[in-house]
Amino acid sequence: MDYLPAFEVEPTSPATASVIWLHGLGADGYDFEPIIPALGLPPELAIRFIFPHAPAIPVTVNGGYVMPAWYDILEVELERKVDVAQLETSARDIGKLIGREIARGIPSERIVIAGFSQGGAVAYHVALSYPQPLAGLLALSTYLATADTLEPNAANAQLPIHIFHGRQDSIVPELLALKAYRWLSAKGYQPAYSEYPLGHNVFPEEIAEIGRCLCAWLLAAT
Repeated sequence: MDYLPAFEVEPTSPATASVIWLHGLGADGYDFEPIIPALGLPPELAIRFIFPHAPAIPVTVNGGYVMPAWYDILEVELERKVDVAQLETSARDIGKLIGREIARGIPSERIVIAGFSQGGAVAYHVALSYPQPLAGLLALSTYLATADTLEPNAANAQLPIHIFHGRQDSIVPELLALKAYRWLSAKGYQPAYSEYPLGHNVFPEEIAEIGRCLCAWLLAAT
């Protein structure tokens, strides 16, 4: 099976959990690797971090410039017109990585999906539709791009979800994060929501809170 190329960080002891973390538009899998030490994770959690690289494709809103992207963005309006088929393809590719982790001995209940910005839109889609229960979903400075087409899977009806967003985000306005929160709540999920006085980036307090989420979710799955 063909897999997306990815950068991996192994724990000091054999991995018993995995975090698959998707980068934003124009970045690559190395983008979030430096924050791992700041998460404050105990070594006994034995987490393998997997940072996939998005393929390089033309992005319409950037004049067709070829860059790493999980899907094409066709129009930058508040609702974001995107290439849904490409997003769904990226979600399937991430699903393959989840399947590979399961084959490597990591139970699905100990796999967390995280995504920033465009990567977060893919993370939403794959985590909510995945046919086996996952440990949790971290949605960072992102939006739910496929609310009209996504078919949630009952296996993840109780999926822990934490949304993180900056009040001053001019790239993905906070209104979109709140819209995702309301959609999830209406579907019966119980998402947590944290906002920070920042723009389209991550913040030290946010990183610490992400670490606490990972600890809580993965300790609950032991």
